[in-house]
Amino acid sequence: MPGVWDPLSARLAARAGFDVVFLSGYAVSGTLLGRPDVGALTQTEMAEVAGRVCPAVPDTMVVVDADTGYGNALNVVRTVELWEAAGATGLFLEDQVWPKRCGHMAGKQVVERGEWLAKLAAARDHRSHLFVTARTDARAPLGLDEAIERGRMAADLGVDAVFVEAPESVAELERIAAGLPGLTLVANMVETGRTPLLTPSELADLGFRLIVSPLSGLFAAVQALGQAYGRLVEAGTLRDDLDSLVSFDTFTDLVGLPQAQDLDTRYPT
Repeated sequence: MPGVWDPLSARLAARAGFDVVFLSGYAVSGTLLGRPDVGALTQTEMAEVAGRVCPAVPDTMVVVDADTGYGNALNVVRTVELWEAAGATGLFLEDQVWPKRCGHMAGKQVVERGEWLAKLAAARDHRSHLFVTARTDARAPLGLDEAIERGRMAADLGVDAVFVEAPESVAELERIAAGLPGLTLVANMVETGRTPLLTPSELADLGFRLIVSPLSGLFAAVQALGQAYGRLVEAGTLRDDLDSLVSFDTFTDLVGLPQAQDLDTRYPT
C-alpha cells in the first residue's frame, strides 16, 4: 500500500498498478497544513480529504489513517461513520496518547490497554464494511513484549489485522511474527525511519501480509519539487530541464481532460 495524500497522488498510484492505497495522516498533515504529524490534523479535515481521494480512484481500495480515533469510543464511532461515508475501505486505529506523534518519532506515549481496546470494539461494532487494523505504538515506551501482548488482545476482539509499529531490527520483526501467529500482520516501511527496509517478499517470508510504504511518494515528490523550484529560481526557466517534467498533455490526461471534453461535446451550452 503506497501512501497518498490527495486525488492526484492516488491516481498516480493507481495508474502505477496498485490495487490498494493508504491515505497517510503524516502525508496529509504535511501537504494540507504544512505541519508535522503531531496531532494537528483533525477528524473532519481527514474525512474531507478522504471524500476527495476515494471517488478519484473508484477501482482502488483506500485505507484511511484514523490516528487514535480523535477522542474516546464515541468519537471512534463518528470516525467510522465519516470514513465509510467518504468511501474508505479500511482504517488504522492506534493506541497513542492524544495528541499523537508519527510512529517513527521519539517521545511517544500510549494509553492504557483498556482504553484502546474499547475504541477497537466500538469500531468493530459500528462498521458496516471497514477493514479494521489495530495499531500499537507500545514498543517504544513500554517494550516489544507489551506491544505483542496488545496485538494479541486486539486480535481476540476480532480486528482484521494487527500492526506493531516501529520495530527496530529484523529480529524484532521475527519476534512479532512468532508472537502473533496466524494473524494478518502489517509492516510499515518508512524510508530513513526506525524499521529496516525489506522487500514485500522478504516480509512475507517473515509472516507479514500487509505492507505499507506510506511516505515513499511524498518524499520523492518533495525532492522533485525542491529541485524544480531551485532550478527555476536559479535560471528563471526549465526549458533546459524538460526531461525532468511530465508534459502538459500527460498531466491533463491524468486529471481527466478527455472525459471533461467528452461531457462538453455531449451536453453543449
